[in-house]
Amino acid sequence: MAMQLKTSLKLSQQLRMTPQLQQAIKLLQLSRLELEGAIRKELDENPVLEELQEVDDDQPKTEAETRAAEAPDAPAAQDASDPRTQEEFEWENYLDTNYKPPQGPAGGTDEIMNYENLISTTTSLTDHLNWQLGLGGFNDEEQHIMAILISYVDEDGYLKTPLEEISAEEEVTVEELSEMIPFLQEFDPPGIGARDLKECLLIQAKHLEEDTNDLVKLINDHIKDLEKKNYNGIAKTMNIPLDDVIEMCKIIYTMDPKPGRVYMPQDTQFVTPDVYVYKVGEEYMVALNEDGLPRLRISNLYKNILKGDQTAATQGGTETAQNYIQDKLRSAVWLIKSIHQRQRTIYKVTESIVKHQQDFFEKGPGYIKPMILRDIANDIGMHESTVSRVTTNKYVHTPRGIFELKYFFNSGISKTDGDSLASESVKLKIKNLVSDEDAKNPLSDQKIVELLKKDGIQIARRTVAKYRDMLKILPSSKRKKMF
Repeated sequence: MAMQLKTSLKLSQQLRMTPQLQQAIKLLQLSRLELEGAIRKELDENPVLEELQEVDDDQPKTEAETRAAEAPDAPAAQDASDPRTQEEFEWENYLDTNYKPPQGPAGGTDEIMNYENLISTTTSLTDHLNWQLGLGGFNDEEQHIMAILISYVDEDGYLKTPLEEISAEEEVTVEELSEMIPFLQEFDPPGIGARDLKECLLIQAKHLEEDTNDLVKLINDHIKDLEKKNYNGIAKTMNIPLDDVIEMCKIIYTMDPKPGRVYMPQDTQFVTPDVYVYKVGEEYMVALNEDGLPRLRISNLYKNILKGDQTAATQGGTETAQNYIQDKLRSAVWLIKSIHQRQRTIYKVTESIVKHQQDFFEKGPGYIKPMILRDIANDIGMHESTVSRVTTNKYVHTPRGIFELKYFFNSGISKTDGDSLASESVKLKIKNLVSDEDAKNPLSDQKIVELLKKDGIQIARRTVAKYRDMLKILPSSKRKKMF
């Protein structure tokens, strides 16, 4: 078989993402906090970038600044900074002017609390138990064993690690540990150091001095019936009146099944909105919130390089140094462009959302309309994936509260009149129905379906169950109250 070499041409198209495009997409999907971190990191790594510092209004202005302020075309320059009028970014103009982001709706930051300046301390469960240990009058050996037990108490207040495992790891005997557990269970909060829920409730019953035989028997033998609120079954099994069962259940329901959680740190997260929507007259206005974000510019030295004056950089420099400067310069320019494009996109998306959800802003969440990403994408001439990225982890401050931009996108539920209702509105209706129900006769999922049908909303029972779970509403059997 003879081997031959042949030359052939093939024409094909490939989509390749440049590093600059990758950077723009990455910045677009960052949250506000992540964006600020990325900008700070670039400021540290790129010498070409500078952060524009705030200038005191009382300081005298330079001659150039005075001329700029008195120039007749000053309003035109101000309009150029409006995102609604920006189509192409003029880089040459940017290098000659400072990029100052628009402020919030109030034009200032005096009313915004800086939560970073707040300092708070909390006492952990371990600290609270060790504090009591120091006041207990234990000898050194007992204190050592108690400290070991306390170190194995979980955040809910339970001692779930088997004593055999603790003994093997800490070189103490199971008998020594067992002897000290009752002392641990005398500590505050009541129920601490229990091995399971039953023991936790029994400890609290003892602290409440309610350790009667019937109450102890109810806790020991009828935990599952308590969960199901099967009071009649408990009364029949224990052969006592239903009223007595109810009175004991009232005592049990005052107990805490997770006594340690009162000392759990509260994971509070403060949301800073990316954009404001506020009403002026009869119209809703959109304003970007750039307060706190570093204001970037190219340093004067490297600005001269971009304009073609390389004298300052070539004195005593090398070709390698010049290439390094050029790379950093391009990176800085692209970062500024990407940030600018990100803010413009957020503005345009929010403006389109306001236009599509006028009823929400006027009447409230119950009037939110079904809306998908394609609706906004078609309106502003962008791809759905871009809208998806720009609405992720972005928040808007509205007269109705602070919402994630994704909140406004939801599917539609059919109505009998042919229209559709947003799923968020249906969830709100379900929540209102449950809040207004008779606690002794709660609404089943099927009953909710029937009530919604009377309002012209067609919805399946499994969909009601799904929405109820999303709203963290218990099933009707667990919502029922006898007292």
